[in-house]
Amino acid sequence: MDQRNEVRDLLVQIYGDRDGRLAAERIFPLLDAFPKNPVSDKARAFFSESDVIVITYGDSIRQSGEMPLATLKRFADTYFKDVFSAIHILPFYPYSSDDGFSVTDFYRVDPEIGTWRGVSELKENFRLMFDYVLNHISAQSDWFRHYLAGTPGYSRLAIEVDPATDLSMVVRPRALPLLTEFRKAPGQTVHVWTTFSADQIDLNYKSLDVLERMVRVLLFYLGQGASMLRLDAVAYLWKELGTTCIHLEKTHTVVKLFRAILDIAAPGVILVSETNVPHHENISYFGNGRDEAQMVYNFTLPPLLLHTFLTRNASELTRWAAGLDPLTNTTTFLNFTASHDGIGVRPLEGILPDDALDRLAAHVVENGGLISHKRNPDGSESPYELNITYVDALLDDAMPAGDAFHAERFLASQTAQLSMPGMPGIYIHSILGSRNWSAGVASTGRARTINREKLMVSDIIADLEDPASLRHQIFYPYTHRIRVRRRQPAFHPSAHCRVLALDPRVFALVRSCPDQTIYALTNVTPENVDLAWPELATSGRMGDLISGREQGTAPIRLNPYQSVWLTSG
Repeated sequence: MDQRNEVRDLLVQIYGDRDGRLAAERIFPLLDAFPKNPVSDKARAFFSESDVIVITYGDSIRQSGEMPLATLKRFADTYFKDVFSAIHILPFYPYSSDDGFSVTDFYRVDPEIGTWRGVSELKENFRLMFDYVLNHISAQSDWFRHYLAGTPGYSRLAIEVDPATDLSMVVRPRALPLLTEFRKAPGQTVHVWTTFSADQIDLNYKSLDVLERMVRVLLFYLGQGASMLRLDAVAYLWKELGTTCIHLEKTHTVVKLFRAILDIAAPGVILVSETNVPHHENISYFGNGRDEAQMVYNFTLPPLLLHTFLTRNASELTRWAAGLDPLTNTTTFLNFTASHDGIGVRPLEGILPDDALDRLAAHVVENGGLISHKRNPDGSESPYELNITYVDALLDDAMPAGDAFHAERFLASQTAQLSMPGMPGIYIHSILGSRNWSAGVASTGRARTINREKLMVSDIIADLEDPASLRHQIFYPYTHRIRVRRRQPAFHPSAHCRVLALDPRVFALVRSCPDQTIYALTNVTPENVDLAWPELATSGRMGDLISGREQGTAPIRLNPYQSVWLTSG
């Protein structure tokens, strides 16, 4: 189908014949005016084994007297240039709350951290991922002020609902009221839909004005150099009373529309779906593999990997990984273990029993973390995410002589992540070995602050230069493994993956392509593990890509929390 006809058909599916045609009359001039750039075959391939993303706020690293984006560039050019291919800068727009996710102006860079020039300069050595915060806007934004004032073109910006309406079916990611009261001119009281907080006003995509404005924002980000766009909270985008208001058919159709627009305006740009939900719901945003997001966050991995190391048993992780559908050259997972948010537990529904989830939560609290809850349709509350740095989540204070394996255990978890099919996404506080920021939580009163510390660049460098520091013990082995990984064709995101159940104490994968086979093994226990594996015994002598040492034939001994990438190549 012609690409323009595809956009037109999707608009009709969303808005009906009449409004769909009107929408097309508003969208096509925007596409016609957008400058087209030739797309190389490499860009159309979307992914390669060299792709690794670092996730950071624009001001996670600071230097007195310098704009944070400039500090980030200096640090990244020095320490990340051959480690990461891309930087995901978490929302860097002006905001009123939620650490950037309550945007007051989609078109500006927060003047506290820099300018669009500062963003552009990061492109010198890295591709960039922007957040497309498409579900909501700040209650303090000009858009919402226009709505309250009755300005023409803004009358349907928000979703007004009678507070007497039965909204019990709506799935909530927060234990907060769904509707928030506001006063519109001239003195009219309205209750508007606020999925995440009273300061975050859900946008009404039934309005063609809203659609046009958000398409303009999308194209603006492309013009500013975004190579990837993270669809923040996309699962909640379309609302229909009497439904769950999550993953609705028209939500998927809107994602298809944005993908079709990208296929015309910027075919090499990647849409990344952010849906912290059970796995089968999450991967629905791949669509048919070519019409929705090219990449989805692998939300099951962080909590399941934590469970694996807590129980010292890889059986559930092995079983789950073996059931993952093969990836293609047009779709992949963003494999991560930590992000600016907590560790979501909803993706474990149907994988682990409730008592295992309770144990995870108790462990996190014991290690200084916090638990955030969501509101269920029946009015009850249940854990939604575990708020803790992944470094401290992997701390085992129960060991008799203290946790001598803290760094090794954390590195083992990260190496398992690096071995999985997909593209690795690594949070800044994981690569830097950061601990819980409890003082930050005490200051803001928000659980998520615990892994959002702002670090002075001089303090980071001092720690990195100190071999006794945890940062040093994590950063250098971690970056070494990433560098090694980026050179291996068998770690291409869509390279074949075979999951092996060799021993409950070991997570084992075989990654392969025509040019290479890698046996990726991770010991998830503090004990030596000997593996008598016939397949390796017949493979001759092999080398471990991580240590650089030659490995004899089976049995293979894995030291406590050791990972190996064995290959005969």
